[in-house]
Amino acid sequence: MSTRLQELDEIEASIWSELEQCVAQRPRAERGEPDADEPPHEWRVAVLATVDDGQADARSLVLREVDAAERRLVFYTDARSPKVRQIEQSPQGTLIFYSRKLGQQLRMQVRLHVQTTGLAVSSRWARLQTSAGARDYLAVAAPGRPLDAPLSDLGVRGHFAMIEAMAETVDWVELHPEGHRRALLGGHASRWLQP
Repeated sequence: MSTRLQELDEIEASIWSELEQCVAQRPRAERGEPDADEPPHEWRVAVLATVDDGQADARSLVLREVDAAERRLVFYTDARSPKVRQIEQSPQGTLIFYSRKLGQQLRMQVRLHVQTTGLAVSSRWARLQTSAGARDYLAVAAPGRPLDAPLSDLGVRGHFAMIEAMAETVDWVELHPEGHRRALLGGHASRWLQP
C-alpha cells in the first residue's frame, strides 16, 4: 500500500496529476489500436450535474483535456444537447469523479462555458471529424429526440461543441482502511473536513 499524502497542497497536486494522466493515457481502443480490454482510468468519465428549470439534471461525460495550472477541464458535446441550454442559463455545475482503485471521490464546484465556434472548436473538430466518434456530432436528430431505428441518419454539418469547466473548489474524499479523510481544496483556503 502506498504512503498516504499528509499535506493539503500535495493532495491537490496529486489530484491534478491523476486527472492529467487519465487523459494522456487514453485507452488503446479509443486511439484506434488493438487491445480494447485495457481499462481506462476511472476518472476518465465524470458525472456533470446542472440545473434544468429548477430541477437537478446529471449525465456522464468523457474527460478530454486537463490544464492543471488553469484548473480547467474540457468535455465534448453536441451543441444541440439540452445541457448546453442549461449551462447557458446557469453556468454553475458540479463534477463528480470516483475511483475505486484510488479509493477517492472528487466533487468539484465548477464554472461552465460552452464554445461552439472559434479556433479551439474548429481545431478539435478537424481532428475528430474523420473518426468513429464524429457520428455523435453528425447525427441529423438532436440528442434525446425519438428515432425510428437504433442509429440516426448522418448529416453533413457537425454539431460539435466544447464544454470548459473551471474548477473553483474540489471536495476530496479518501476511503481508506486506516480511516477516511476529507478536504476542501482550492478557493480562498484549503482545509480538512469531517468525512
